[in-house]
Amino acid sequence: MFTYKKDNLKVPIKVWMKEEDYYKDVGMVEQIENTAQLPFAFHHAALCPDGHLGFGAPIGGILATKDVIVPNFVGKDIGCGLCAVKTSLTEINTETLKKIMGEIRKVVPVGFSHQKEKQDKNLMPIFDSGIGLYSTVNIEYDNALKSLGTLGGGNHFIEIQRGSDGHIWIMIHSGSRNLGLKIANYYNKLAVKLNEKWHSSVPKNWELAYLPIDSEEGQVYLGEMKYAVEFALANRQLMMDRIIDIFNKEADADLFSEWINIAHNYASLENHFGQNVWVHRKGATKATKGLIGIIPGSLGSPSYIVEGLGNPESFQSCSHGSGRKMSRTKARKELDLESEIKILNEQNIIHGIRNKNDLDESVGSYKDIDKVMENQKDLVKILVKLQPIASMKG
Repeated sequence: MFTYKKDNLKVPIKVWMKEEDYYKDVGMVEQIENTAQLPFAFHHAALCPDGHLGFGAPIGGILATKDVIVPNFVGKDIGCGLCAVKTSLTEINTETLKKIMGEIRKVVPVGFSHQKEKQDKNLMPIFDSGIGLYSTVNIEYDNALKSLGTLGGGNHFIEIQRGSDGHIWIMIHSGSRNLGLKIANYYNKLAVKLNEKWHSSVPKNWELAYLPIDSEEGQVYLGEMKYAVEFALANRQLMMDRIIDIFNKEADADLFSEWINIAHNYASLENHFGQNVWVHRKGATKATKGLIGIIPGSLGSPSYIVEGLGNPESFQSCSHGSGRKMSRTKARKELDLESEIKILNEQNIIHGIRNKNDLDESVGSYKDIDKVMENQKDLVKILVKLQPIASMKG
C-alpha cells in the first residue's frame, strides 16, 4: 500500500497496488483523484488492488462521507455479490459434473433471460412502501419477480470448484438485475438535476452527483438501495437452493456448509476514525476483523475464501475480485481465442468460451489474482484456495 497527496486533493489517497501498475490506468487515476477532491470526502480515499476504470467512480474504490450519499459511487448493480457453499463431496467425475451443469442451465436463466413465471412473493424482501412517493421498487416489483433466481450477464457466473480443504464447492456471483439498475439510474439522474439546481461545486462531468442524507430524496434512495441489496441476496439464495437440489439428485451430496455471502456495490453507515460515516464500496467488499468473505478470480484462475483483518486504512475493506486489466472491447479485439481456450482446456475446466465474443470474460482480460492477493495481504487472510473445475458465465 502507498499513500500520496496533492495540493488539489481534499484528502489523501491510499492505494493497494504497485505504483507502476497504478499509473498505467490513466482513467482510473483520474477518477480516484476526483473522489479525493470531493468537498464531502472524509479522511482519505481508498483503492483496492483490483481497481480499474468505472462509471464516475473506479471499480475497487472506497469513499467515506458524513452527510451525503453518492449514487454513482454505489454503482449500477446495487448489492451485487458472491455466495459460496462447501459440499460433502471430495471427488466428482467429469460425467456427473457435465450433467450437473446441464441441469443448472435448465433452472437458472442467464444473460438477459428471465423466469417464464413470477416467482414466489414470499422470497422477496419486505419493502416499506411508505418510504417515498416515487418508489422505483413499487414500479419494478412485478418485473423483479421474474428476475428472481436469474444469473444475469457480464462477469456473473456459477462455478463448481475444488478446494484446498479437499471439498467440492459451489460459488455464485450475481446481483440485483434490472431492479438495481433502474434504482441506480433514477437516483443518479435525480442527483444530477438537484446538484445543478443547487449550483454544486462538484463538476457535472465527474459523474459524482450527491444527495444529502437528511433530504427526502436521500432517504428514499437509501431505502431503495437497501432493498436492492436484499433482493440481490434473495436472488443468489434462490439460485443456490436450486443448485443444491441438483447436487442432491445427481451427485448424492447430502451435507452442505452454512453458506457464505458477501456483497459489493452499496453504502452503509459505519464508524471509522472516531466518526459515523457513510462508507461507499464500489467493487469492494467489507473485511472487518474475523468476517469470512469471498474473492473470486477470473474464469480459469483460483478464487479464495478469506478472513478479514479489519485494517482501518482500507475502511476495513478488500477487493471484490481480480479486476479487469483491459476493457471488454479490447479483450475481444486483441486476445487470441485459441490461446485462451487452451489455458482452460489444459486445466480440464468445463467452460463456455466458444468464439471471439466470449473473450471479454476470458483469463487474459483480468488481472493476476495471485498478485492481487499479495497486494492485500494486510487486508485479508486466505482460508481456502478454490480451483475452478466447471464454470458457467452469464
